[in-house]
Amino acid sequence: MSHLLTRGAIKEIADGQDYTKPVFQLLALKKLSANSSSGSGATDRYRLLLSDGVHSNSAMLAVQLNKLVDDSTMELFSVIQLDRFVCNPLPDNRRVMIVLEVSILQPGSQVKNKIGNPISLAQANQQQKGGNAAPMGQNLGRPSSTGSGGSGYGGSFANAMVGGSGMGSPPKKAQPINSLTPYQNRWTIKARISNKSTIRTWSNSKGEGKLFSMDLVDTSGEIRCTAFRDQVDKFYDMLDIGKIYYVSKGTLKPANKQYTSIQNDYEMVLNQETTISPAEEDAETSAIPKIAYDFRTIAQLEEIAKDTMIDIIGVVKSTGDVTTITTRATNREVSKRELQLLDETNKVVNLTLWGKEAEDFNHPDNPILAVKGARVSDFGGRSLSVLQSSLMEVNPDIPKAHQLKGWYDNEGCHQDAQSISDQRGGGGGGGTNWLSLAEVRNQNLGQGEKADYFTTKGTVIFLRKENCMYMACPSPDCNKKVLENGDGTYRCEKCDKEHQTFKYRLLLSANVADATETQWVTCFQDTAEAILGQKADYIGNIRDQDEAAFNQVFQDASFKPYIFKMRVKMETYNDEARLKCTCVNAQPLDYKEYSKKLIMDIRNLAQS
Repeated sequence: MSHLLTRGAIKEIADGQDYTKPVFQLLALKKLSANSSSGSGATDRYRLLLSDGVHSNSAMLAVQLNKLVDDSTMELFSVIQLDRFVCNPLPDNRRVMIVLEVSILQPGSQVKNKIGNPISLAQANQQQKGGNAAPMGQNLGRPSSTGSGGSGYGGSFANAMVGGSGMGSPPKKAQPINSLTPYQNRWTIKARISNKSTIRTWSNSKGEGKLFSMDLVDTSGEIRCTAFRDQVDKFYDMLDIGKIYYVSKGTLKPANKQYTSIQNDYEMVLNQETTISPAEEDAETSAIPKIAYDFRTIAQLEEIAKDTMIDIIGVVKSTGDVTTITTRATNREVSKRELQLLDETNKVVNLTLWGKEAEDFNHPDNPILAVKGARVSDFGGRSLSVLQSSLMEVNPDIPKAHQLKGWYDNEGCHQDAQSISDQRGGGGGGGTNWLSLAEVRNQNLGQGEKADYFTTKGTVIFLRKENCMYMACPSPDCNKKVLENGDGTYRCEKCDKEHQTFKYRLLLSANVADATETQWVTCFQDTAEAILGQKADYIGNIRDQDEAAFNQVFQDASFKPYIFKMRVKMETYNDEARLKCTCVNAQPLDYKEYSKKLIMDIRNLAQS
């Protein structure tokens, strides 16, 4: 069975040669208890003795693979294939192998014996120099709880692998990002900063602090890096996006994938020993990408869990107007804009921009948009949101963008696409459940504990001018109605403050009709402004100064069609139950897009 093993691979890997999926035999295992190891973290680790039939050498098993030993999937004498591994350099020019992914080709219970007569790599090297060396692995057996002391195999070499003392100065040559593991004490990477956040602060019962994060990328991969408190003051101003730096001696820990789309098992924290120095651009560093993307297709989003962070690229099929909403968490108004992204899978997804990015986005002619770190939401089927930590590029100069633009110009712009957004009905928090107003009544929507949502095409046939607005508190996080004091000042009971001015807030009642019936709808600030085509302040000022202009606003806004997203909920007022319908969003009718929807409806009916 010796032909199964990749003979000679251990020595060649130790000499720095690249190998793809070598096959070894597991000759021994040893558990290194967390409390006896000087490495970081509190997880036990396993040291392996691997053989290629010619030589044997020790390696470390990544902690995420511990379960293979614990449940006896990987047992002594097993023939294993290393699907993914890294070799980290040590100060004395040796290399330590870290096993990251492994396949069991033959279980040890079938093999039963050692294959070949391998000698330890250290002994073979010593013999080449004419000296003697004690064989490695002489005290090994089944996994034990013995710590990494002087007994066992590997000796000082093992201590170096798990982060022991005496590591010396960092390697002169930078190592790739994808080789970083918590088992190393000292390392240096040479990487480009692809993204850097603003400085954020926090305050809680444990104290106050500040932090910033950045993404580092080289030709092998990328890693998220975070600095806290003193390290913020030390490093923030010296680091620029797009520049390349040498980074040494950060703390590595398992990555929290909830807040990043970066494909790395670890993330870095800058500490007091961290050093960062600029690196010059040269032929080698020019190969480092500005941003490392791992794109998913829009069709794949339907199978991706909510709140997952992903990278996406697509053609901006349409761009919505900027609207404002009041967030529940802070009760503050924030700008938002919805885009529709299309890719070669002929699927469309809604992408939401927030704040300044929403206000500043002005790119006509169907640009290509790439987003790193968009969050997947189940708000209306599947949708995406660009966060503060996300990175967005318009028409990036990358092969995928050029390929996508060529596809859209030649084919995509002429095809009917299917949206994966706005597909859920009822109770979904804004999903598109296409219904007529009569169907809403006949299906008794809004009768449950939670509100129901639906979408309809309707026409505004009447707008009630009376009581369409009120004077509100001018504080940015308060919309409470103010009371006039009679002396030119205004009092907000919620804020318990006196103000010299106020702001107008719209509270508009609109009568909407479709082919089946009519419905009174309540429209708050953002949707009311969208329907009236004017800001609340302008409408409030002309109401008192120019009645004709005020009436004209309402006249111009009447008898226009919209695509409405509605929220319906049965409410009780003065012991009387009535269905309250609130407009969540109102978009002017796009006849081309609506015609495509009708065509799809006809096709679906024909197939059913």
